[in-house]
Amino acid sequence: MDAVETTPPQIVENGLLNGRVRLRQPARGYRAGMDAALLAAAVPALSGQTVIEAGCGAGAVLMQIAARRPGVRLMGIERDPAMAALAVENAALNDVAATTTIHSGDVAAGFRALDAAPGDWAVSNPPFFDDPGALRAPAEGKRGAWMADDGLKAWTDFLLKAVREGGRIVVIHRADRLADLLELLGGKAGSFAIRPIHPFTDEPAKRVLVQAIKTGRAPLRLLPPLVLHDREGAKHSPQAEAILRGEAALDW
Repeated sequence: MDAVETTPPQIVENGLLNGRVRLRQPARGYRAGMDAALLAAAVPALSGQTVIEAGCGAGAVLMQIAARRPGVRLMGIERDPAMAALAVENAALNDVAATTTIHSGDVAAGFRALDAAPGDWAVSNPPFFDDPGALRAPAEGKRGAWMADDGLKAWTDFLLKAVREGGRIVVIHRADRLADLLELLGGKAGSFAIRPIHPFTDEPAKRVLVQAIKTGRAPLRLLPPLVLHDREGAKHSPQAEAILRGEAALDW
């Protein structure tokens, strides 16, 4: 059988946080958007702390965290070698290569496979689905971002190992997986804080941001919601727009 020629994906450069971040990413397929911006805005890491991201893609979350929180150390793991290479490029492009480490590997192999020390923060935007029968097959360029082949548990197990005791885990996910997240993280983490994310004020939440503290024991807190859009003609609500521009963060 003749070898099948493949065409490398077209790469474009986009500006995030009102141009403070330069991001090289594929022109088609999975691209950084609102979820990445919200996750980065919800990580108030301090200078000198380490933030580890499971499934970092081209580095959109890590680069936005670096722009928001100067002096942090960054580590990402990504199983798609092409995306991992882009993450390395983006670290150099944003002048944080010296404080950024990108591993090409699979979250399912576990954090210990990286032979790295746990961080102060472990964050992720895990694939939203783990049942191929639950949705129409995504475009090939988006499959890795949408489908968790080893299930959500592989991702929560990784995050729990990736953070030190007393460290913080932050996840953005579908609102209908909230119970699963609480159950999977709750064995070794607590002090949950949950922020619902609504498309409009009169519609149910579609996403949740969840923070957990490893070995934390404080009561669960349900925070005020973030509403992304209004019906007055603007694309985003004022708060969402300020987050996208890097002018506001999401406090816990």
